[in-house]
Amino acid sequence: MTPAERSVLAEVASLTDDMVAFTQALVRVPTVNPPGDCYTACAELIAAQLRQFGYHVESLPAEGVPEHSLEHPRINVVGTLGTGGPVLHFNGHYDVVPPGSGWSGDPFAAEVRDGRIFGRGTCDQKAGIAASIYAVEALRRVGVGLAGTVEQSATPDEESGGFAGMGWLCDTGRIARDRQRYVVITEPLDPERVCIGHRGVYWFELTTLGRVGHGSMPGLAINAAEQMAQLVRALEERLKPRLARRTTTVPVEPPDARHPTLNLNSIHAGQALGGWQTPAVPDRCTAIFDRRFIHEESFEEVRDEIIRLLDSEGVAYELRDVMRVDPLLGSTDGHLARTTAAAIRDALDTEPTFIVSPGTYDQKHVVRSAGIDECIAYGPGRLILAHQPDEHVAIADLVASARVLALLTLRLLG
Repeated sequence: MTPAERSVLAEVASLTDDMVAFTQALVRVPTVNPPGDCYTACAELIAAQLRQFGYHVESLPAEGVPEHSLEHPRINVVGTLGTGGPVLHFNGHYDVVPPGSGWSGDPFAAEVRDGRIFGRGTCDQKAGIAASIYAVEALRRVGVGLAGTVEQSATPDEESGGFAGMGWLCDTGRIARDRQRYVVITEPLDPERVCIGHRGVYWFELTTLGRVGHGSMPGLAINAAEQMAQLVRALEERLKPRLARRTTTVPVEPPDARHPTLNLNSIHAGQALGGWQTPAVPDRCTAIFDRRFIHEESFEEVRDEIIRLLDSEGVAYELRDVMRVDPLLGSTDGHLARTTAAAIRDALDTEPTFIVSPGTYDQKHVVRSAGIDECIAYGPGRLILAHQPDEHVAIADLVASARVLALLTLRLLG
C-alpha cells in the first residue's frame, strides 16, 4: 500500500469512537417500517452529520408515490462532496423491520456489550451508513484530494421494496447512468465478501372465499379459514419438497438459500383481534406469501406452478400479485467489484469472496431503472444477524468495513 493509503487507514481507526457513537444515534431513532415511523428525525440526523463533514445536502421527499404522506413522509437524503467525475455513490437505507420478540434488552437502546452494538438496524443497515460516511471523512481529514465526486444517500423503505427510496431516486433521474459511475450499497453481506446480485422475490396475496354463517351452525356455511389451512398444507406438503430439490449454481449465501423458498408471511380471518366476539363463520381469509426464486427459475414458471397447485385443491380463491423482483447477477470482472475485492485483501489481509444475496436489495433499482451496471453491495453487518432478535454489529467489523470503503474510495477517485 502507498503512504497515503496507510495514513487513511490509520485515520479510520482514530475515528472509531465517533463512528460507534453515530451508529448508536441512528439506531436510537426507531424508524420502523411499516408504517415508516420517525423517518424525518433520522433523515435530519444524517443530513446534519453530512453538512458537518462538508457535504452539500439535499432532502428529497418522494413526491408522487403512495407510501409518501403527511403522516409518514418518505425523505431521501443525498449529500455531495466534490465536483466533476467520476461519481462514486454510497447508499444505505435507514428503515428497519419491527423488532419482534426475544430481545435481551431494549431493541432501540443501541447498547454496547462485549465489543458489539446491539439494536434493531445495527446490522441491517445503519452501521453501513456510518461506515461509508466515516470512511470518506477519513480521507478528508488526511487531506487526500479526490479526482471526482463522492455522494452519500440515505433512503427509506428498502425493507418494503425501496420504491419510495432508492427506486424513487432512480425513477426521477437523481441517480442515473450519466450521473454516477459507481454505486456501493452498504447492505450486511459480511466485511470479507463482495455481493454482486440477489435472488428473485414474488410476494403474493391469497384470499380464500367461503360463505358466512352462524358460528353455532357451521355446517350451513363454508369456513374460509379452514380452506386456507387446506391450501397452506398443500403448499407445505407438495410445493416445498419440490423447491428443496432445486439448487442454483450461483454463489448465494448462506448455502440453504441456494434453494428456492416459500414463507407464509401473514394470515388473518374472522373477527378482529382484541375486538368484540363475533359468532360467525369467516367467509374470507387472506394470507401473504413470500416466494424467493433462484436464477434458474423464471417468474412466469414460479407463478404458474403456484396457480396450478391452488387450482388442483378445489378451493375458491383470489390471488393478487404484491411485488415481483427478478433475480440479478453482476460480473465479478467489473472494475468496481475487482477494486473492492482488492481493497478487502489489502485492508483486512484476507482473501475476499464474491457472493449473491438471498434477498433482494436496492441494487435492482440501480441496475434496472438507472442503468448503472457498476453496482455492488458491501457493508459491515453479518448477513445471518439481519432481522434477528438481539441484532448487533461488531465494532471490529464496523471499522474493518470503513477501512475497505476508505481504500476503495481512494483507489477509485484519489
